[in-house]
Amino acid sequence: MERLDATDLDILRILQQNSKKTTKDIAETLNLTPSPVYERIRRLEKKGYIKKYVALLDKKLVKKPITAVCMVSLRYHNEGFIEKFEKQIRTLSEVQECYHMAGKVDFFLKINVESLDAYHQFVRLKLSKIENIGVLESYFVLKEILHTTAYNI
Repeated sequence: MERLDATDLDILRILQQNSKKTTKDIAETLNLTPSPVYERIRRLEKKGYIKKYVALLDKKLVKKPITAVCMVSLRYHNEGFIEKFEKQIRTLSEVQECYHMAGKVDFFLKINVESLDAYHQFVRLKLSKIENIGVLESYFVLKEILHTTAYNI
């Protein structure tokens, strides 16, 4: 993988904070002309450093104010069971993030829903239907202290 120079890193930092910044805006911030900035952004996209551009929504305004963290431990851990769990979890629209973990739990799920009742229904009618779940622990966010999608680069 090629090394990024300071300008590339500056561009990535700017885009992480606001992906709607225009090439012209970024160029002005970095005291460059738009053309090389445009080329750098295209190269960063092509090389996979920039995966996609998204809008971050306000969870309260879209009526998903409850954030639950669900820790799942499987009964059996062979490759087939793990792959099946991963495939099934991808079909659950309530799951925003899923990580295969090392340690006491096998999977970490982040779920945002409209209410505790909605979470209960999700667990009862969807998550609990997945075979091979041994232990399921739920935790609820009381207050969001820090939430960022930006990497410290």
